[in-house]
Amino acid sequence: MESLILGCQLVPLGGFLTLLLLGHRERAISRISLVIDAVLGSFILTLLLTWSIHGFSETKFEWVSLFRQGEYQFTLNYFFDRIGATYLLCTWVIFSAILKYCRYYLHREPDYRRFFLTIFAFVFGLITVILSGDLDMLFAGWEIVGVSSFLLIAFYKQRSQPIRNALRAYSIYRLCDIGLLLAALLIDLLLRENNRFEHIGIALELIDKQGNEWALAGLSFLLILAATGKSAQFPFCFWIPRAMEGPTPSSAIFYGALSVHLGVFLLLRTEGIWRHHWLPATTVFLIGAATVLIATVAEQTQSNIKGKIAYASIAQVGLMFIELAIGFGGLVLLHVLGNAFLRCYQLLISPSIVADLLRVEGETDMPLDLKRMNLMQSLPSGLREILPYTLRNTLQVLSLQEFNLETWVRQIFWDSFKRVGSAVSKIHPLVLGAMILVPGLVGPFLIYSERLAPVSLAPWTLTLMFGCALLGFTHKRSPTKIWNYVGLSSLLAGISAGLVSGGNWDYAILFGCGILPAWLTGLGLISLMNWRTDFRSNPYLYRAMEERHPLAAWLFFLSFLAMVGFPFWPSFFGQDLILFHLSGEHAWMAPFVTISLVLNGISASGVYMRMCAGRPVEIRTPE
Repeated sequence: MESLILGCQLVPLGGFLTLLLLGHRERAISRISLVIDAVLGSFILTLLLTWSIHGFSETKFEWVSLFRQGEYQFTLNYFFDRIGATYLLCTWVIFSAILKYCRYYLHREPDYRRFFLTIFAFVFGLITVILSGDLDMLFAGWEIVGVSSFLLIAFYKQRSQPIRNALRAYSIYRLCDIGLLLAALLIDLLLRENNRFEHIGIALELIDKQGNEWALAGLSFLLILAATGKSAQFPFCFWIPRAMEGPTPSSAIFYGALSVHLGVFLLLRTEGIWRHHWLPATTVFLIGAATVLIATVAEQTQSNIKGKIAYASIAQVGLMFIELAIGFGGLVLLHVLGNAFLRCYQLLISPSIVADLLRVEGETDMPLDLKRMNLMQSLPSGLREILPYTLRNTLQVLSLQEFNLETWVRQIFWDSFKRVGSAVSKIHPLVLGAMILVPGLVGPFLIYSERLAPVSLAPWTLTLMFGCALLGFTHKRSPTKIWNYVGLSSLLAGISAGLVSGGNWDYAILFGCGILPAWLTGLGLISLMNWRTDFRSNPYLYRAMEERHPLAAWLFFLSFLAMVGFPFWPSFFGQDLILFHLSGEHAWMAPFVTISLVLNGISASGVYMRMCAGRPVEIRTPE
């Protein structure tokens, strides 16, 4: 069992590396993909057969410790049960269908190789989530899935709309990261050594004895926030229809079938936590009910078939939330399979839906009414006729505006940060310089002379960290300034944690070793691009580094991954260590550090797209 589980985990990674090294021609990419898919399928089917022979028992084991420092360790813990079996089978079936479909759908596509590389990275991250035994490993896979989604939404980088929608979706992903990062921190704080999924029941009994029910309720709401954003539930229903800007196969595997159900998977894995208190369970029910209502109404006025399918899928996931809140976990698994297969099929045939209907009409003697054939029209006409005229018009307007959810989310979350960032940017440069330099020069001298404790400087560095993150999030004109704000904010996060560590700077140095080279490399590439091209007339133009300088674009992409703490990078382990060490006496610092890192990730993604996307013809060089 253990070797089969590891095979399921490593085969997609092997496929990614093989395509990266050998897949330079379309025919080779196609053949390698089919072979890897067959190997993955054999591992998964053999695993399911062996699991059934052993009586469908839970399998859990620790494979290897990737990083260890003091009390902290990041280990690859695996956990396999009926939930993982359902999602794993669903993943392989849909992945196989997508691979065979893409061989022809993307024929002679210039970025054929890039698409397959991203799909294999996505499947590797998804299987990491499915087989994870604790929240730390789940978060690593969660991040890989998020970055893969971001890249595939912006697959057609020559057009501005896919780029904007990719940044919009990635912003929601990073917002979910706040909930998941803090939830992992709280689980380590509350459950200690019982933080694995199979130990949740034992840990809850200990929490009952300690009387930490409200802390457990706070942990539950953080998990619900992460699940709600990932599965596009209320109030984040708006981003999946916009994510359909990517190629149709990626829309099918991500937002119709697999990725949209990851929030449900998170709630299934942590059901013992959020169902422990009545308030989080009621919240899950209300979120699902609100999503069903909004998605059902908003679906009616979508002008494209992919948007209608997206809202139909969102509504079904909302029903899954309701089923989870009621306690029908087994029904949810069946619902996931049915919805995933149906939406994948609908999205794959969406480019030729009219031809398909005409083919059906040609095979029958009865004329077809396309309006009556619209299977996604979920509100019956009889129900619409009995509604009052004013209510019908109101719902029509709300449906056209998609209930203004995007506007509300932007005002509540992003605009609030931007207002504070705008206020910070108005501080006079001399005053700002004094705020930075005076404590920065005097503080180390006082610490060295033992007149000041290092922890006394932590609030100052924490304030600078948060201020730089806000400035990078607010500033839009200069990629160089944004990149510098992101790098400085990240380094200050490490310094802040080091100041309260009692002289232990190892994890802050590890975090800096991941951030500093990426910061300097990205800064050099931005300066090179700005030096070669004049952007003074329009600083908002996309630089098209990917088409102008492919190698530089690849290096900048690696710098971007390091800056956002991509899994298994030194910055990833560094930020995990920072939050782990802050979970003790200085837990109040953890939310500020987490929010700053999330804002830095959003800002860095905007800089990456500004530098690498677009067409060279859009950029005018000086004469």
